Amino acid sequence: MASLCLTPLPPPPPSQPRKLLEPNSSSSSSSSSSLNLKPIVVNGNPPTFVSAPGRRIVAVGDLHGDLDQARCALEMAGVLSSDGEDLWTGGETVLIQLGDILDRGDDEIAILSLLRSLDIQAKAEGGAVFQVNGNHETMNVEGDFRYVESGAFDECIDFLEYLDECTNDWEEAFVGWIGVSGRWKKERKMSQNYWGPLNLVKRQKGMIARSMLLRPGGPLACELAQHAVVLKVNDWVFCHGGLLPHHVAYGIERMNGEVSHWMRGLSESGDSPQIPFMATRGYDSVVWNRLFSRDVSDLEDYQINQIHSILEETLQAVGATAMVVGHTPQTLGVNCKYNCSIWRIDVGMSSGVLNSRPEVLEVRDNKARNKSNELIRKYRLYSWP
Repeated sequence: MASLCLTPLPPPPPSQPRKLLEPNSSSSSSSSSSLNLKPIVVNGNPPTFVSAPGRRIVAVGDLHGDLDQARCALEMAGVLSSDGEDLWTGGETVLIQLGDILDRGDDEIAILSLLRSLDIQAKAEGGAVFQVNGNHETMNVEGDFRYVESGAFDECIDFLEYLDECTNDWEEAFVGWIGVSGRWKKERKMSQNYWGPLNLVKRQKGMIARSMLLRPGGPLACELAQHAVVLKVNDWVFCHGGLLPHHVAYGIERMNGEVSHWMRGLSESGDSPQIPFMATRGYDSVVWNRLFSRDVSDLEDYQINQIHSILEETLQAVGATAMVVGHTPQTLGVNCKYNCSIWRIDVGMSSGVLNSRPEVLEVRDNKARNKSNELIRKYRLYSWP
């Protein structure tokens, strides 16, 4: 197994906005309107405030290690080719994935690799891919592996061996993993019987590999550290569980920075960095909050009014018109509540959760349509047939 220790550089000052790549007008998949769109501008590191003028926005919920369902959702969203080549087809679209890629499935690193590859391609087209971290990302960096599938431990072993083949070139290995992970998985399963009674040894090896990758300061934890827990794109705010007024008062860029520093293993004092409680711990933390995802049929009118009031206060404080969350599987599919100021888009699509049909949320031209083309407000909902 490869031995690896990567020390990341401190992030640049968050106050410096940066432009993503200008649309490539020579690309065959660039739209004719690309020359008229202003570039995407990102503030914060990790990204916290994004200005994406005129862009179509697509949000995808929890994926939990299910690569097949992830591909279905991305194809449905119009950002992934259906030919198996994993090509970006979204042009200037902004894709946002709402966390919980880890746990409950076998192909976690492959999904992360796919999203990174798509982001590289999207930027060349004037689009972008963003991710926000969920509670299962923070749990794994914390060393909580209770929901890890045996196949995911195996993937960690395979990936470290592949990284060694790439002479520890992280970028080459991580971006390239989506192209080779299927072959590695197939070859591993063909030789699975060689382990026989040594499965406990294999599991221990998987635990070590996962710990190497995901401990604070580990290379995969540093990869996750590049993503926010709260992301505001235009007038929309995206997070895994739910944003509350006291989170906004504390500062969402501050929270994002603290989570990123913790994942990178950085500390001003030189000690182990403290786990950022407000963002990652407790029932009302950003990644665990379920207040806005509760079934309103179980609530009294006064409770519904209270929740609506808290939501409106949060949106006003952050300067957003609506919030999009994952985290809590919606058995009826993607839906909105409280005058469509909250969208709940975790449909439990992973085979490790509900194995439901994938659904995605699209925000485009400030208009919304459901499958029957009925005008709702500003949103369009797509469901996999």
